[in-house]
Parts: sequence; structure tokens; C-alpha cells
Amino acid sequence: MRPTRTAFWLRLALPLGLALVCPASVGLVSARAPIYVSSWAVLVSEGYREAERLAHRFGFINLGLIFPDGQYFHLRHRGVVQQSLTPHWGHRLRLKKDPKVQWFEQQTLQWRVKRSLVAPTDPWFSKQWYMNNKMQPDLNILQVWNQGLSGQGIVVSVLDDGIEKDHPDLWANYDPLASYDFNDYDPDPQPRYTISDENRHGTRCAGEVAAIANNRFCGTGVAYNARIGGVRMLDGTITDVIEAQSLSLQPQHIHIYSASWGPEDDGRTVDGPGILTREAFRRGVTKGRGGLGTLFIWASGNGGLNYDNCNCDGYTNSIHTLSVGSTTQRGHVPWYSEACASTLTTTYSSGVVTDPQIVTTDLHHQCTDKHTGTSASAPLAAGIIALALEANPFLTWRDMQHLVVRASRQAHLQAEDWRTNGVGRQVSHHYGYGLLDAGLLVDLARTWLPTQPQKKCAIRVLHNPTPILARMHVKKKVSACAGRANYIRSLEHVQVKLSLSYSRRGDLEISLTSPMGTRSTLVAIRPFDISSQGYNDWIFMSTHFWDEDPQGVWTLGLENKGYYFNTGTLYHYTLLLYGTAEDMTVRPPGPQVTSLACVQRDTEGLCQECHNPAYIPGHLCPFHGPSQYFSHTQKAMTAGSGCPVTVTTTPHVCFSCHFCYTCCGSPLLNCITCWPPYILDEHGGSCSGPVPHKGMGSKAKKRVVLPTRPAPPTTEQILEDVRGAPAEDPVFTALAPEDSSWKAENPEAQREQLYQQSRAYVAANQRLRQAGDELRQRCEDLWQAGQELEQDVVQVKQVALSGASTTFSG
Repeated sequence: MRPTRTAFWLRLALPLGLALVCPASVGLVSARAPIYVSSWAVLVSEGYREAERLAHRFGFINLGLIFPDGQYFHLRHRGVVQQSLTPHWGHRLRLKKDPKVQWFEQQTLQWRVKRSLVAPTDPWFSKQWYMNNKMQPDLNILQVWNQGLSGQGIVVSVLDDGIEKDHPDLWANYDPLASYDFNDYDPDPQPRYTISDENRHGTRCAGEVAAIANNRFCGTGVAYNARIGGVRMLDGTITDVIEAQSLSLQPQHIHIYSASWGPEDDGRTVDGPGILTREAFRRGVTKGRGGLGTLFIWASGNGGLNYDNCNCDGYTNSIHTLSVGSTTQRGHVPWYSEACASTLTTTYSSGVVTDPQIVTTDLHHQCTDKHTGTSASAPLAAGIIALALEANPFLTWRDMQHLVVRASRQAHLQAEDWRTNGVGRQVSHHYGYGLLDAGLLVDLARTWLPTQPQKKCAIRVLHNPTPILARMHVKKKVSACAGRANYIRSLEHVQVKLSLSYSRRGDLEISLTSPMGTRSTLVAIRPFDISSQGYNDWIFMSTHFWDEDPQGVWTLGLENKGYYFNTGTLYHYTLLLYGTAEDMTVRPPGPQVTSLACVQRDTEGLCQECHNPAYIPGHLCPFHGPSQYFSHTQKAMTAGSGCPVTVTTTPHVCFSCHFCYTCCGSPLLNCITCWPPYILDEHGGSCSGPVPHKGMGSKAKKRVVLPTRPAPPTTEQILEDVRGAPAEDPVFTALAPEDSSWKAENPEAQREQLYQQSRAYVAANQRLRQAGDELRQRCEDLWQAGQELEQDVVQVKQVALSGASTTFSG
């Protein structure tokens, strides 16, 4: 039956009326307009005093530095509306005219959503199916625990909506130095309690990492002896400044940041970190952990139901983050999981409501076995990586990504897109390189040789506007910067930077094919993305070409998967290759490296001597001595079964520079560089604290802490340092006396005083080593007596059986 004319006009009027009455509903299918807040980020090169002058002149409040060692300042103006659809042009003009201001940006609200699903409580370790070895394959965590690893000495911070720091299963591992509240700007990250308990997300993620073991409560964290902190930054206004400050908190103390949030997973958003947050990532990987690089673990996203793609999320597709996907107990792709080329590895979560979920801590001192989503997967990976970092604390952020690629396996994970890349590795857009195996990761980490420096090779492929056809390929033959300093032999990350317009962005599928034939889908169709804005200098990233040789023809594919009348223009295309000059495919498997480089082992199988030119820090044999260590000749004592103790000289042994960042010998007076904010005395070769202003002195005893490594050493590490260190290598913390000679006006007396104190500690260390040697000798004597006693027992048994009389010793 044909509709009447009245019915036709009613149908037409309804959506028009909704659009007029509820304009917000129209905005759901278009880009969200920026909302400006009353704070600015300002770059002032002349430092704090100039920033104060600037704030006073223009009526701002200076909230301080954004980065601890930088010139970026956070300013707020009380006279500006808290939220506005337009920027404040008056302050913009004033800041622009000031010659001291190098850069500024009025902050805008960032739309970030927690990647979690469901709620309730009540768990046991027996419910932790993903690591209790009751199903196979699990994450192989028990194997690591059996090696004595539990995350000791590793610090993890969860960036989220806070952490219940007094929770019975978290309080003993809680680390206040790894915690802060950037929503209220105070040091207490306790979550805000509501009727719906919406701020439970951070507490749940923290419990997965470091819930206390053997306390008869709840379950067990993957790294149950790791220190855990929480940053409250999602329960309030979120800006670029807040994200950058959260990612920059205590970078010399925190080893791993775990984040399970990002832009909305609605299938139409294309969004990523702002300028300051990108700078925070860069600083983290270049300066964090004493230059080894902070580890950023990120949940890949929960937009699967909306056909979202995490390559449209600038956090998960950053080369500086390690993106983690999810799988179910049965190895199926969860309904919420996003498929994309930037995912590196996978851990467990759940799928349908009948699937077993993740056990962890919950608000109000409770526990839950209903944690799910990729939010649950990323903290599991963070805990596993903490175990690997305990096994080898010298790993860089790139080393860890190499290891994760090698320690992930296809296992029972089911997907139609599993492919073999150019170097023979199985890889999937759903799972990355597969299910992360904690035991394999730790085994590889123990013997991993440092990766050579990162190289970047940029190839500008297209810069003239080109119409986008229904299906087109852009090919480019590249040399991977051969013959230049940034030549790449083995790939790590590959980025494609594109600027294009398209009538319906979600209909355009983009792929990249390497010279070795590996095809990676950079973005698949997104039915809900009806934007006509295209991509403006957007960077896509793929990990699928890991360790491939980049030389040859690269092919960018663009294909219209929607309406045939879609049109567009490709304006710019740049190919960015990251990797190393080393051929990573010829590296022997990790466990064989030590057996090849190690000459002498002790009775426990730990390496005591390495082949020249290998070094031996922490019973490993890398060919490049790490920072914070110096080469020294050591006299090593070895003893075989029934043999006397012998002394051998072992060259290329690494000893810690305890008080320096780098040194060329005994660390007391041979420093080359110092930990900030300590200052190098170039004449004396020592590190001292910043010179205080006159008039700031106090009669009370001051505690002067000499520079140490970024993470506090464990008791076992200290004992190992004391047992194996040379006589000139003291381990101590100096206490400054109350007398006036300590003042900065008399640095010679200060240095002499420190030197005399260090001599006393050296003598104490020598006595401690002597006592250790005596104890070791007594243990050997006891073992020998035990052997003799065992022989006597055997003889007694023989006498009892034969009835003969025998005389025996003892």
C-alpha cells in the first residue's frame, strides 16, 4: 500500500524537528567541537622567574612546571569561563605579542573513556584460571614464580581514576611516590566514591598487577611483590596538560605505566595525544629509567561492537606504547575487541557473560571476579613485564618490545587473519603476535643482548594532490637510507603519515604491503564513521613487519568499500621506517646467548666469567656494558666438587657506579655524569647536590642522599654488590653533620668529609665481605662434614646387613 502524502511529510518533519530541537544529536555523527577551558600551556625559555612575571602581568595563576626539567608552564586564569566553545582571543593576542613566549596553547577538554565493562565481587586464586595452570595454555606465570621472581624492586603506576590505597590486598605494596591526584592536585589518589562505584576502574587494574600473595584474601597479582601506585586523572577535567603530567610522574622511580583508557571507542572518532602528551611519551622513552626508557603499556580498545579500529587511536598506535589486545579462555576474539595493525601482543580477558572473567581487587575493600575488557588485559601484561624487568633490569623500552614479539605465540587463538610475515612469524590484526608467555619472556630477558640504537628513515612518497580511485596502489622503491647513518636493516615500527579528503571516511580501507610481501591493514571500514573530513596528517602504525628487511618496493593500497560515488583526494603520503642497522634475524635464540658467552659458572649455574669482549653485569654476558656501570678486573673464586678454591682473574666485569649516572672507575671520584639534580664537580670527579641559596641553612641535621639508581635496589642486589664489589666501591648514604663546615661556601671541606665517611664505609664493607667469606668457608666445611656423615651412614647400613665389625670416623 502506498503511503499518503500526510504520512510522507510527517516522516520528513520528524528528523528535521529533532535536529532543530536537539542539535546535540546531530553532533553525534560529526566531529565533536573543541571545548576550551581556563588553563594554558606556555613555553617560556627563560624559566620560572619569567613565567611568574608573565602570569602577574596578564592576570594568570602559575600552577608550575609541566615537566620537572623543562620550560613548559601550566597557567590558569580565574576570569575566564571554565568551559567555552570559543578560545579566549584576548589572552591569545597578549601571549602572542609577548617576545618571551615561544609557544602557547589554550587547553581543551579531551574525551577519554575507561575501557572497562561489568562489576560485582568475591574471588580466590583457584578462580584465576589464566595463571593457576588449571587450563592450558595459561600465561605461564607459575613457571616464573618458581624461579623466585615476583616483581621485587619494580614500580608500576596505574594511570586511571585513582587507587584504593588502603585496600587489604594492596596496602603493603602501595607506593606513594608512584601516586598522585592530578584531578585535585594533591598527593592522595584515593578514588571518589559514588553510589554506582563508577571509579572502581583503577583499583581493579592495580590488583591485577600487584595484589598481595598468601594473605588469605582475594587473589594474587601477577607481580605480587612489585610496588604499585595510582594516578587519579580520569575523574574530572582532562586536558593535554593533565595527561602529560600523569605520564611524566617520577620517571626515574616508576618503571612501568599501565593505562586502560583512550578516546571514545565509538567507531567514528579519530583522536590522539596532544603536543604535550606526545612530548611526555618522547621524554619517557629517552630519559625515563636512567635513559633506558619508561615502559608504557596500553589497552588496545573496546570498540569492536562499533567496528572501531585502534589505529584511529593515537595512544595505542604510538611507537612508544606497547599495545595489548584480548582473547577469551577458549581463544576466541571477544565481541568488544578491536582489530588493528598496531597491537603487539595479547593476554586474557572474557567474551560473553558466561565466560570466566578476571579476578582482582574492588572498591570498599572488596574483590571481584567480573573484571573484563581490554582494561583487564593491559594490567596483566604490565605485571608480566614487571617480572621480566626484575629478571633483567637493564632492558630498554625497545628491548622489551623485541622480547614481547618473540615471547608471544599463536597458541589456541582463533582468527581468520593469521598470516606469516616476511621473517616467518605468525601475526594477526586481532592478536598481534599472539598470547604472551611469561615464562618464555623471562627466559629471553635473562640473556638478551642490548638492541643497537634506533634508526629512523623518512621517505616522502607523494606531495602532489592525487584523486583517490575506487581501488588504487601507490608504489615506492626504497633503499632504507642505505649508505647513510640512519640505514635500517631490520624493521621495528612502520608508520604511514597521510593527508587526504574523502566523502565518507569510514568507507575507505587503507593497507600497506612490504617488500617481503607482508600485507597489513592500516584501517578497515568503519560503518559509523560518516565524516567527510578525511585524515589530516594522521599517522597510522603497523608492527607486522618486525625484523623484516625494508629495502625494496612498498605498496600503499586505498580501496573504496562503500558507496560507489565516494570521492576523495590524496594530498600527502610519507613512509616512516624505524628499526636498527643490525640483522636481527641472525641473532641466536636468547637462552643460547649466555651458554656461548659464559666461560665459568658457579655451583648454582650463574655466570662468573664471560668470553672477551663480553661484560658480566648481574651474571649476564652482554657485549655492551650498560650505563651506570664501569669495567673492572675482578678476582673470582671458583670451586668444583671436591676441589680446593681457586682464584681466577676475570676481565670486563661491570660494577655499579652507585652515586654517578656514568663513571670511568671507582665511583667516588671518577664520575662522568650525575643524576639530576646533582652537579658534577669536573675537577674532583664527584657528584654533589644543588648549591642552596644563602640564608636557607638550618641548624637541624640534614640528610644528604647521594645519587642512586632510578629504582631502589633489593636486599639481594645490595648483598650481591657488597659481596662482589672491589674495595674502592662503597655502598652508603651519607649523613651531613650540623657544623658550619657543611655549607656550600666550603666545598673542599664537604668533599673531604664525604671522603672520610666513605673510607669508614669501605672498611665496614670489607669486614662484611670478610665475614661473608668466613661464612661461605664454614658452609663448605659443613657440606664436607655432611658428605662424610653420609658415607658413615652407608657403612653402618652395610655393617648391619653383613654383621661384620667396622671402624669408622667421627
